[in-house]
Amino acid sequence: MPRIRNFAFDCADPYKLAVFWSAVMRAPIDADCAPGDEEVGIRLPTSTSQALFFQRVPEPKAVKNRAHICLEPDETRDADVNRIVGLGATLLEDHRRPDGLGWVVLADPEGNEFCVLRGPVDRQSHP
Repeated sequence: MPRIRNFAFDCADPYKLAVFWSAVMRAPIDADCAPGDEEVGIRLPTSTSQALFFQRVPEPKAVKNRAHICLEPDETRDADVNRIVGLGATLLEDHRRPDGLGWVVLADPEGNEFCVLRGPVDRQSHP
């Protein structure tokens, strides 16, 4: 069975965007990567082989992502949304509902959309 090796981001500044995602994922940037590199990686803490991969491209993002990452926080969804916005993300769409269901669409500093879903803590208080 195939496995996903990485989730790749085209971007203008791979290291700068990797710094943002490193903070979001609480995972270090690969030790052999440095500012100015054309490619930068982050090994995900839940896997020895899967990674986020950032590669320099000349063109800026122009349209909505066709694929995106959905994050399931280990804290509450709202706390993680606040933490990630504090790191530099932009809130794009808020689909949270009064009954505790829903999700939030954010954009990273280069405009790539991603979602924050409910986590286990949220599901315990709103099954």
